[in-house]
Amino acid sequence: MSRKLLLAVSSAVLLNVSPAFAADDADLQALRAEIAAMKQAYESEIDQLESKVQSLEARQTATAQKVASVEPAAGKVVPATSQRKVNDNSFNPEIGVILQGKYQNFSENASEFAGFAVGEEAERGKEGLGIDETELNFSASVDDKFRGSATIALHEHHGETEVEIEEAYVETISLPYGLQAKAGRFFSELGYLNSHHSHADDFADRPLPNRAFLDGNYGDDGVQISAVLPTDFYSEIGGGVYRGDDFPGGGADGGDIGSWTAYGRVGGDIGDNTSWRLGLSTLQVDGAEREANEGNVIFDGDSGLYIADARMVYAPTGNNAEQEITLQGEYFYRDENGSYDDQDAGTGVVSYDGHQSGWYAQGVYKFLPQWRVGARYSQLYAGDVPAGLVGSALDDGGHNPWAATGMVDWTNSEFSRVRLQYNREELADNQDDNQIILQYIMSIGAHGAHAY
Repeated sequence: MSRKLLLAVSSAVLLNVSPAFAADDADLQALRAEIAAMKQAYESEIDQLESKVQSLEARQTATAQKVASVEPAAGKVVPATSQRKVNDNSFNPEIGVILQGKYQNFSENASEFAGFAVGEEAERGKEGLGIDETELNFSASVDDKFRGSATIALHEHHGETEVEIEEAYVETISLPYGLQAKAGRFFSELGYLNSHHSHADDFADRPLPNRAFLDGNYGDDGVQISAVLPTDFYSEIGGGVYRGDDFPGGGADGGDIGSWTAYGRVGGDIGDNTSWRLGLSTLQVDGAEREANEGNVIFDGDSGLYIADARMVYAPTGNNAEQEITLQGEYFYRDENGSYDDQDAGTGVVSYDGHQSGWYAQGVYKFLPQWRVGARYSQLYAGDVPAGLVGSALDDGGHNPWAATGMVDWTNSEFSRVRLQYNREELADNQDDNQIILQYIMSIGAHGAHAY
């Protein structure tokens, strides 16, 4: 019922009261005057509201006409980018910084892999107090089809600060049929740990196989395509082609594809408390000219790496934030055909056709929301070497390198973690290295969630 109708009804009721309750003429005139004044006031207020509504409607109409004037009608050709308005995205990147630091104490002065020629990231680092790798992360949606990301890493090596572009890539975000393409420099989907940055690891250092075979991470310039398949359980396949410059590659001239990868993985849930994932992947490097052991060992030839990985996560209470048990492992097998030259040992160029392998297994238990404990064991097998490489870095001297690790960490929030870790490494015969590592990891600014 409108206010005007309500006033009219009220007036009629007041003017038609029973004679027993009627007032004298003076009172009646006063009441009529009060009703007229109230009616005039309400009518004035209603007129003001109606005027505001008309003004808002006019503004909406003008806005709709402006939008229609810049959007192409159905069937019309969209003008060139230089001729149409594009929303500015220059101030929308997500920016984050990862700060890491360590205190390390070693019982041995040296730590060398028996039977393996490794890159600089496989080394154990410097003793005492020091900062670890610092990461600068930038990411944002380019538009409705693409997203870009870059990670700049700063770290010290032999007393000098090095700046490295770890990742700088664009990826699609709207391809149909579960497809995604990525181009630029990035950590390849290879095994489980390779695609993760080190600050997301459960331990302060990488397992021995990742250090020996991938120099920590394999990241190269290339293109990768993947597809999530339309199955009842999680299944994904993918692969990429790369320049072939990063370890275990090297010496790429850019004239051809130097390496390629392929992978497949499946996963799912068991009940409400358990999830799992299994994967197989390979990295093939053609015509590598790889330098290792600080440039003193040179490999020239083809290298094929095969990895099987598995991961399971169990939440005893059904809530991962309260308690969680994570089991994880990877097995590596490398087959190489070419030649080695150990300049330190003076072997000269020696033909090589052999294989090496390694594995690790780990478990981490979150027993309280902020506290975790973990254990890990990893081992390497160098395999046989030709007579010309006996006494070189490729000769394991009858010893298979291994390492046992235990850790406890405290996570105050998703942005901060402090970890205490103990390692016992026996990378060569009569080299029993007991290591203590105290680490902090702090995140400032925007940082995306880590992958499963």
